[in-house]
Amino acid sequence: MTPRSALNRTLLALAGLVFLGGGLLILFAGLDLHRRHDLALPAGWPLTTPADVLLGSADRARWSSQGWWWWPAVIAALVLTALLALWWLLAQLSRHRPGSLPVGGTPPQEGVELRDRALSEAIANEAGALPGVGHAAVVITGRPGRHRTRIDLTLTPEGTPGATLGALCEGPLGTARRSTGLIDMPAEVRLQVSRHGPHRVE
Repeated sequence: MTPRSALNRTLLALAGLVFLGGGLLILFAGLDLHRRHDLALPAGWPLTTPADVLLGSADRARWSSQGWWWWPAVIAALVLTALLALWWLLAQLSRHRPGSLPVGGTPPQEGVELRDRALSEAIANEAGALPGVGHAAVVITGRPGRHRTRIDLTLTPEGTPGATLGALCEGPLGTARRSTGLIDMPAEVRLQVSRHGPHRVE
């Protein structure tokens, strides 16, 4: 999972929890479930009966008396929240993912296309089986016709970067380029060595 995917899932989960909690609060108050089931709620709990409102007259007067800064601060916070939500939405729309790639050249033969995720998994599986490679992760990005392949390899203590790169270019990357017909398909490879405990030599 990429950092962007993890951030997106976290934000979606938090937003979902907020909306779910607010919806349940309104539902419980609208159906008057607290009174029907004799539920003891904490003091100051909002929306306990169908006639309640989220911000009553007394609360509005109390917050308004805080000073001249109160409403500008509220408006600024709401504007900032809206701008962050808009930025997040635009960031998702601007993600450069090719979606599908041709099979056997451009244009694709008989309309046959290969999803970028399927090709990424195939490259990762083949790269992970190379000697000296403990784990492989592949992501294909870019616009159609200008694809880029980002490969993260975790080498075992016995793996050597030079030999691994050579095997990667001749094996998984070569197969992918031949199958899609995209000879000019740049690849970025990041190497790291897996952690291992000290070896005792006698």
